[in-house]
Amino acid sequence: MSARRWRVPRPSEDWFGSRLRSAAVATRVGVWLGICFGLAFVTGIISHYAQAPHQPVPLGPWPAWGYRVTQAVHVVAGTAAVPLLLVKLWSVYPRLFQPWPQRRLRLLVPVLLERAAIGVLVAGAILELGIGVMNVAQWYAWDFNFKRIHYGLAWVVIGALLVHLGVKLPLVRSVLAGDVDETAADRPSARHPGMLSRRALLRSTWLAAAVTVVASTTSAGTIRGLGRLAVLSPRSRRSGIPINRTARQVDVVAAATSADYRCEVVVGSQVTRLARGELAALPQSTHTLPIACVEGWSADGTWTGVRLRALLDHVGAPRGHAVEITSLQERGPDRHVVLHAPFVDDDRTLVALMLDGQTLSLDHGYPARIISPNSPGTLQTKWISRIEVL
Repeated sequence: MSARRWRVPRPSEDWFGSRLRSAAVATRVGVWLGICFGLAFVTGIISHYAQAPHQPVPLGPWPAWGYRVTQAVHVVAGTAAVPLLLVKLWSVYPRLFQPWPQRRLRLLVPVLLERAAIGVLVAGAILELGIGVMNVAQWYAWDFNFKRIHYGLAWVVIGALLVHLGVKLPLVRSVLAGDVDETAADRPSARHPGMLSRRALLRSTWLAAAVTVVASTTSAGTIRGLGRLAVLSPRSRRSGIPINRTARQVDVVAAATSADYRCEVVVGSQVTRLARGELAALPQSTHTLPIACVEGWSADGTWTGVRLRALLDHVGAPRGHAVEITSLQERGPDRHVVLHAPFVDDDRTLVALMLDGQTLSLDHGYPARIISPNSPGTLQTKWISRIEVL
Protein backbone atom coordinates (compact mmCIF):
# COMPACT_ATOMS: atom_id res chain seq x y z
CA MET A 1 0.00 0.00 0.00
CA SER A 2 1.22 3.47 -0.75
CA ALA A 3 2.11 5.90 2.03
CA ARG A 4 -0.37 8.37 0.58
CA ARG A 5 -3.24 6.00 1.35
CA TRP A 6 -2.43 6.12 5.09
CA ARG A 7 -1.86 9.84 5.29
CA VAL A 8 -3.85 11.48 8.12
CA PRO A 9 -6.33 13.93 6.59
CA ARG A 10 -5.63 17.58 7.33
CA PRO A 11 -8.18 19.07 9.79
CA SER A 12 -10.65 21.39 8.15
CA GLU A 13 -13.25 23.88 9.31
CA ASP A 14 -15.77 21.78 7.38
CA TRP A 15 -15.43 19.01 9.96
CA PHE A 16 -17.52 21.02 12.41
CA GLY A 17 -21.07 21.30 11.13
CA SER A 18 -22.98 22.18 14.31
CA ARG A 19 -24.79 25.52 14.33
CA LEU A 20 -24.08 25.76 18.05
CA ARG A 21 -20.47 26.60 17.24
CA SER A 22 -21.51 30.01 16.04
CA ALA A 23 -20.63 33.67 16.31
CA ALA A 24 -23.99 34.24 18.01
CA VAL A 25 -23.08 31.90 20.88
CA ALA A 26 -19.39 32.84 21.06
CA THR A 27 -20.15 36.57 21.20
CA ARG A 28 -22.74 36.33 23.96
CA VAL A 29 -20.53 34.10 26.08
CA GLY A 30 -17.59 36.36 25.28
CA VAL A 31 -19.40 39.44 26.60
CA TRP A 32 -19.87 37.85 30.02
CA LEU A 33 -16.36 36.42 29.95
CA GLY A 34 -15.04 39.91 29.27
CA ILE A 35 -17.06 41.29 32.18
CA CYS A 36 -15.62 38.62 34.49
CA PHE A 37 -12.08 39.35 33.30
CA GLY A 38 -12.65 43.07 33.77
CA LEU A 39 -13.97 42.67 37.32
CA ALA A 40 -11.15 40.29 38.24
CA PHE A 41 -8.58 42.67 36.76
CA VAL A 42 -9.82 45.78 38.58
CA THR A 43 -10.18 44.04 41.95
CA GLY A 44 -6.81 42.37 41.46
CA ILE A 45 -5.17 45.75 40.88
CA ILE A 46 -6.80 47.03 44.09
CA SER A 47 -5.43 44.05 46.03
CA HIS A 48 -1.94 44.45 44.57
CA TYR A 49 -1.92 48.14 45.43
CA ALA A 50 -3.22 47.46 48.95
CA GLN A 51 -0.21 45.21 49.57
CA ALA A 52 2.36 47.59 48.09
CA PRO A 53 4.92 48.87 50.62
CA HIS A 54 4.93 52.26 48.86
CA GLN A 55 1.59 53.91 48.07
CA PRO A 56 1.52 57.46 46.65
CA VAL A 57 -2.10 57.68 47.85
CA PRO A 58 -2.54 55.25 50.78
CA LEU A 59 -5.77 53.34 50.92
CA GLY A 60 -7.78 54.09 54.03
CA PRO A 61 -9.22 51.81 56.73
CA TRP A 62 -12.83 52.65 55.81
CA PRO A 63 -15.03 50.76 55.31
CA ALA A 64 -13.74 47.87 57.38
CA TRP A 65 -15.29 45.37 54.95
CA GLY A 66 -13.96 47.00 51.78
CA TYR A 67 -11.13 44.56 51.10
CA ARG A 68 -13.44 41.64 51.85
CA VAL A 69 -15.82 42.77 49.09
CA THR A 70 -13.15 43.40 46.47
CA GLN A 71 -11.58 39.98 46.96
CA ALA A 72 -14.97 38.27 47.02
CA VAL A 73 -15.71 39.86 43.63
CA HIS A 74 -12.23 38.89 42.41
CA VAL A 75 -12.61 35.22 43.25
CA VAL A 76 -16.25 34.96 42.17
CA ALA A 77 -15.47 36.58 38.81
CA GLY A 78 -12.43 34.39 38.26
CA THR A 79 -14.27 31.23 39.20
CA ALA A 80 -17.27 32.04 36.99
CA ALA A 81 -14.89 32.69 34.09
CA VAL A 82 -13.71 29.07 34.03
CA PRO A 83 -16.85 27.47 32.49
CA LEU A 84 -17.41 30.58 30.36
CA LEU A 85 -13.92 30.25 28.90
CA LEU A 86 -14.43 26.54 28.19
CA VAL A 87 -17.67 27.19 26.29
CA LYS A 88 -16.13 30.13 24.47
CA LEU A 89 -13.17 28.03 23.30
CA TRP A 90 -15.49 25.18 22.29
CA SER A 91 -17.64 27.52 20.20
CA VAL A 92 -14.71 29.08 18.29
CA TYR A 93 -12.56 25.94 17.99
CA PRO A 94 -13.40 25.38 14.27
CA ARG A 95 -11.88 28.76 13.48
CA LEU A 96 -8.45 27.29 14.18
CA PHE A 97 -8.73 25.45 10.89
CA GLN A 98 -9.67 28.38 8.70
CA PRO A 99 -7.53 28.50 5.55
CA TRP A 100 -4.89 31.20 5.39
CA PRO A 101 -5.52 34.04 2.95
CA GLN A 102 -3.61 34.34 -0.30
CA ARG A 103 0.06 34.95 0.28
CA ARG A 104 -0.12 38.66 -0.15
CA LEU A 105 1.52 40.66 2.57
CA ARG A 106 -1.31 43.17 2.96
CA LEU A 107 -3.78 40.32 3.52
CA LEU A 108 -1.52 38.11 5.60
CA VAL A 109 -0.23 40.63 8.14
CA PRO A 110 -3.63 41.51 9.73
CA VAL A 111 -4.48 37.82 10.02
CA LEU A 112 -1.12 37.07 11.62
CA LEU A 113 -1.57 39.89 14.14
CA GLU A 114 -5.11 38.79 14.99
CA ARG A 115 -4.15 35.15 15.47
CA ALA A 116 -1.08 36.10 17.51
CA ALA A 117 -3.29 38.19 19.84
CA ILE A 118 -5.76 35.31 20.11
CA GLY A 119 -2.92 32.89 20.93
CA VAL A 120 -1.62 35.17 23.68
CA LEU A 121 -5.15 35.73 24.99
CA VAL A 122 -6.07 32.05 25.12
CA ALA A 123 -2.78 30.89 26.62
CA GLY A 124 -2.71 33.74 29.14
CA ALA A 125 -6.34 33.27 30.16
CA ILE A 126 -5.93 29.53 30.70
CA LEU A 127 -2.77 30.03 32.75
CA GLU A 128 -4.19 32.97 34.73
CA LEU A 129 -7.38 31.14 35.67
CA GLY A 130 -5.51 27.91 36.30
CA ILE A 131 -3.01 29.29 38.79
CA GLY A 132 -5.77 31.39 40.38
CA VAL A 133 -7.87 28.30 41.08
CA MET A 134 -4.78 26.49 42.37
CA ASN A 135 -4.08 29.37 44.74
CA VAL A 136 -7.62 29.28 46.12
CA ALA A 137 -7.15 25.55 46.71
CA GLN A 138 -3.71 26.23 48.29
CA TRP A 139 -2.10 23.79 45.87
CA TYR A 140 1.22 25.46 45.08
CA ALA A 141 2.63 23.23 42.36
CA TRP A 142 5.08 25.83 41.13
CA ASP A 143 8.41 27.36 42.12
CA PHE A 144 7.69 30.95 41.05
CA ASN A 145 6.25 33.90 42.93
CA PHE A 146 2.48 33.54 42.50
CA LYS A 147 1.64 37.17 43.24
CA ARG A 148 4.08 38.59 40.69
CA ILE A 149 3.20 36.13 37.94
CA HIS A 150 -0.55 36.48 38.50
CA TYR A 151 -0.26 40.27 38.46
CA GLY A 152 1.95 40.38 35.36
CA LEU A 153 -0.22 37.91 33.45
CA ALA A 154 -3.29 40.00 34.20
CA TRP A 155 -1.87 42.90 32.19
CA VAL A 156 -0.95 40.57 29.32
CA VAL A 157 -4.44 39.03 29.22
CA ILE A 158 -6.24 42.37 29.40
CA GLY A 159 -3.99 43.84 26.69
CA ALA A 160 -4.62 40.89 24.37
CA LEU A 161 -8.34 41.06 25.16
CA LEU A 162 -8.50 44.74 24.16
CA VAL A 163 -6.68 44.00 20.88
CA HIS A 164 -9.05 41.12 20.15
CA LEU A 165 -12.08 43.28 20.98
CA GLY A 166 -10.83 46.05 18.72
CA VAL A 167 -10.53 43.63 15.80
CA LYS A 168 -13.87 41.93 16.39
CA LEU A 169 -15.94 44.95 17.46
CA PRO A 170 -17.85 45.32 14.14
CA LEU A 171 -18.79 41.64 14.23
CA VAL A 172 -19.74 41.83 17.91
CA ARG A 173 -22.04 44.78 17.28
CA SER A 174 -23.80 43.15 14.35
CA VAL A 175 -24.25 39.81 16.12
CA LEU A 176 -25.60 41.34 19.33
CA ALA A 177 -27.99 43.50 17.37
CA GLY A 178 -29.65 40.40 15.91
CA ASP A 179 -31.41 37.38 17.32
CA VAL A 180 -29.36 34.55 18.79
CA ASP A 181 -30.76 32.16 16.16
CA GLU A 182 -29.75 34.26 13.18
CA THR A 183 -27.32 32.48 10.85
CA ALA A 184 -25.90 35.38 8.80
CA ALA A 185 -22.57 35.25 10.64
CA ASP A 186 -22.36 31.44 10.77
CA ARG A 187 -19.64 29.47 9.07
CA PRO A 188 -20.72 28.05 5.68
CA SER A 189 -20.18 24.52 6.97
CA ALA A 190 -22.44 25.03 10.02
CA ARG A 191 -25.60 23.42 8.66
CA HIS A 192 -26.66 20.92 11.33
CA PRO A 193 -28.63 21.68 14.51
CA GLY A 194 -26.97 20.62 17.75
CA MET A 195 -28.34 18.57 20.60
CA LEU A 196 -29.61 21.77 22.21
CA SER A 197 -30.94 25.04 20.94
CA ARG A 198 -28.63 28.01 21.15
CA ARG A 199 -30.73 29.51 23.93
CA ALA A 200 -30.58 26.25 25.89
CA LEU A 201 -26.81 26.14 25.48
CA LEU A 202 -26.48 29.68 26.79
CA ARG A 203 -28.76 29.00 29.74
CA SER A 204 -26.73 25.87 30.55
CA THR A 205 -23.55 27.96 30.42
CA TRP A 206 -24.93 30.57 32.86
CA LEU A 207 -26.10 27.76 35.15
CA ALA A 208 -22.69 26.05 35.03
CA ALA A 209 -20.99 29.33 35.95
CA ALA A 210 -23.35 29.86 38.89
CA VAL A 211 -22.95 26.29 40.16
CA THR A 212 -19.16 26.53 39.88
CA VAL A 213 -19.12 29.73 41.94
CA VAL A 214 -21.37 28.31 44.67
CA ALA A 215 -19.64 24.91 44.77
CA SER A 216 -16.10 26.24 44.97
CA THR A 217 -16.08 29.62 46.72
CA THR A 218 -19.01 30.16 49.08
CA SER A 219 -17.32 28.73 52.17
CA ALA A 220 -14.43 31.08 51.55
CA GLY A 221 -16.72 33.90 52.62
CA THR A 222 -17.57 35.15 49.15
CA ILE A 223 -21.27 34.29 49.45
CA ARG A 224 -22.23 34.24 53.09
CA GLY A 225 -24.63 31.61 54.43
CA LEU A 226 -24.09 29.05 51.67
CA GLY A 227 -20.92 27.42 52.98
CA ARG A 228 -22.36 23.90 53.09
CA LEU A 229 -22.88 23.99 49.32
CA ALA A 230 -19.20 24.69 48.64
CA VAL A 231 -18.31 21.03 48.10
CA LEU A 232 -15.26 21.90 45.97
CA SER A 233 -13.81 24.39 48.44
CA PRO A 234 -10.89 23.30 50.64
CA ARG A 235 -12.63 25.10 53.52
CA SER A 236 -16.15 23.73 53.06
CA ARG A 237 -16.03 21.77 56.33
CA ARG A 238 -13.97 24.16 58.43
CA SER A 239 -15.38 26.52 61.02
CA GLY A 240 -14.00 29.68 62.51
CA ILE A 241 -11.27 31.80 60.93
CA PRO A 242 -9.25 29.79 58.41
CA ILE A 243 -5.52 29.29 58.95
CA ASN A 244 -3.29 29.42 55.88
CA ARG A 245 0.00 28.72 57.66
CA THR A 246 0.45 27.07 61.01
CA ALA A 247 3.08 27.95 63.59
CA ARG A 248 4.73 24.60 62.97
CA GLN A 249 4.89 25.16 59.21
CA VAL A 250 6.87 28.38 59.65
CA ASP A 251 8.89 27.03 62.58
CA VAL A 252 7.98 29.62 65.23
CA VAL A 253 6.66 27.35 67.99
CA ALA A 254 9.76 27.58 70.17
CA ALA A 255 10.20 31.34 69.74
CA ALA A 256 6.50 32.12 70.25
CA THR A 257 6.23 30.11 73.49
CA SER A 258 9.59 31.13 74.96
CA ALA A 259 9.60 32.94 78.31
CA ASP A 260 12.17 35.28 76.76
CA TYR A 261 9.69 36.57 74.14
CA ARG A 262 9.66 40.34 73.77
CA CYS A 263 7.91 42.60 71.29
CA GLU A 264 10.31 45.35 70.23
CA VAL A 265 8.88 48.79 69.48
CA VAL A 266 11.47 50.94 67.69
CA VAL A 267 11.30 54.73 67.31
CA GLY A 268 14.53 56.02 65.84
CA SER A 269 17.32 54.88 68.16
CA GLN A 270 14.89 54.18 71.01
CA VAL A 271 14.00 50.49 71.47
CA THR A 272 11.32 49.41 73.94
CA ARG A 273 10.95 45.69 74.66
CA LEU A 274 7.63 44.47 76.03
CA ALA A 275 6.77 41.00 77.27
CA ARG A 276 3.33 39.65 76.47
CA GLY A 277 2.26 40.27 80.05
CA GLU A 278 3.28 43.91 79.74
CA LEU A 279 1.22 44.22 76.54
CA ALA A 280 -1.76 42.67 78.35
CA ALA A 281 -1.32 45.15 81.24
CA LEU A 282 -1.87 48.14 78.92
CA PRO A 283 -5.46 49.39 78.29
CA GLN A 284 -7.26 46.88 76.09
CA SER A 285 -9.78 47.44 73.29
CA THR A 286 -12.16 45.02 71.58
CA HIS A 287 -13.40 45.26 67.99
CA THR A 288 -15.22 42.88 65.67
CA LEU A 289 -13.39 43.00 62.36
CA PRO A 290 -13.23 40.82 59.27
CA ILE A 291 -10.02 39.25 58.14
CA ALA A 292 -9.92 38.68 54.40
CA CYS A 293 -7.44 36.91 52.16
CA VAL A 294 -6.45 37.25 48.52
CA GLU A 295 -7.76 33.71 48.07
CA GLY A 296 -11.26 35.12 48.55
CA TRP A 297 -12.12 33.81 51.99
CA SER A 298 -13.10 36.11 54.81
CA ALA A 299 -14.37 35.67 58.35
CA ASP A 300 -15.38 37.91 61.25
CA GLY A 301 -13.57 37.76 64.55
CA THR A 302 -13.89 39.63 67.84
CA TRP A 303 -10.36 40.75 68.59
CA THR A 304 -9.03 42.12 71.89
CA GLY A 305 -5.69 43.77 72.39
CA VAL A 306 -3.73 47.01 72.64
CA ARG A 307 -4.58 49.72 70.13
CA LEU A 308 -1.49 50.07 67.95
CA ARG A 309 -1.78 53.85 68.15
CA ALA A 310 -1.97 53.69 71.95
CA LEU A 311 1.11 51.46 72.05
CA LEU A 312 3.02 53.93 69.89
CA ASP A 313 1.85 56.81 72.06
CA HIS A 314 3.09 54.84 75.06
CA VAL A 315 6.63 54.89 73.65
CA GLY A 316 6.43 58.47 72.34
CA ALA A 317 6.08 57.75 68.59
CA PRO A 318 4.66 60.58 66.43
CA ARG A 319 1.45 60.26 64.44
CA GLY A 320 1.26 60.14 60.68
CA HIS A 321 3.99 57.55 60.13
CA ALA A 322 3.91 54.07 58.63
CA VAL A 323 5.39 51.16 60.55
CA GLU A 324 7.26 48.07 59.46
CA ILE A 325 6.14 44.95 61.29
CA THR A 326 8.38 41.91 61.54
CA SER A 327 7.26 38.39 62.35
CA LEU A 328 9.09 35.76 64.37
CA GLN A 329 9.14 33.55 61.28
CA GLU A 330 12.59 33.38 59.72
CA ARG A 331 11.52 33.27 56.06
CA GLY A 332 8.61 33.92 53.75
CA PRO A 333 7.33 36.94 51.80
CA ASP A 334 5.26 38.19 54.74
CA ARG A 335 7.99 38.23 57.35
CA HIS A 336 8.32 42.02 56.91
CA VAL A 337 5.25 44.09 56.01
CA VAL A 338 4.55 47.82 55.93
CA LEU A 339 1.38 49.13 57.54
CA HIS A 340 0.61 52.62 56.23
CA ALA A 341 -0.12 55.63 58.43
CA PRO A 342 -3.94 55.74 58.01
CA PHE A 343 -4.13 52.18 59.36
CA VAL A 344 -1.56 52.78 62.10
CA ASP A 345 -3.49 55.76 63.46
CA ASP A 346 -6.93 54.12 63.23
CA ASP A 347 -8.31 53.24 66.66
CA ARG A 348 -9.50 49.82 65.42
CA THR A 349 -6.01 48.61 64.49
CA LEU A 350 -4.88 46.32 67.29
CA VAL A 351 -1.91 44.41 68.52
CA ALA A 352 -4.30 41.56 69.20
CA LEU A 353 -3.81 39.20 72.13
CA MET A 354 -7.21 37.46 72.16
CA LEU A 355 -9.73 36.18 69.62
CA ASP A 356 -13.40 35.64 70.45
CA GLY A 357 -12.72 35.92 74.17
CA GLN A 358 -9.91 33.37 74.20
CA THR A 359 -6.14 33.76 74.22
CA LEU A 360 -4.78 33.63 70.69
CA SER A 361 -3.84 30.13 69.61
CA LEU A 362 -0.37 29.58 68.23
CA ASP A 363 -1.74 29.17 64.73
CA HIS A 364 -3.67 32.44 64.99
CA GLY A 365 -0.55 34.36 65.94
CA TYR A 366 0.22 33.90 69.66
CA PRO A 367 1.74 35.73 71.44
CA ALA A 368 0.55 38.79 69.46
CA ARG A 369 -0.59 39.70 65.97
CA ILE A 370 -1.80 42.70 63.98
CA ILE A 371 -5.46 43.19 63.07
CA SER A 372 -6.53 46.22 61.04
CA PRO A 373 -9.73 47.13 59.15
CA ASN A 374 -9.98 47.03 55.35
CA SER A 375 -6.56 45.47 55.05
CA PRO A 376 -5.34 42.32 53.26
CA GLY A 377 -4.91 39.27 55.44
CA THR A 378 -1.30 39.05 54.31
CA LEU A 379 -0.63 42.33 56.18
CA GLN A 380 -2.23 41.08 59.41
CA THR A 381 1.11 39.86 60.68
CA LYS A 382 1.13 36.91 63.07
CA TRP A 383 3.79 36.23 65.74
CA ILE A 384 4.93 39.85 66.00
CA SER A 385 8.55 40.34 67.03
CA ARG A 386 9.21 43.97 66.05
CA ILE A 387 7.28 47.17 65.25
CA GLU A 388 9.45 49.94 63.79
CA VAL A 389 8.20 53.45 63.05
CA LEU A 390 9.38 54.52 59.59
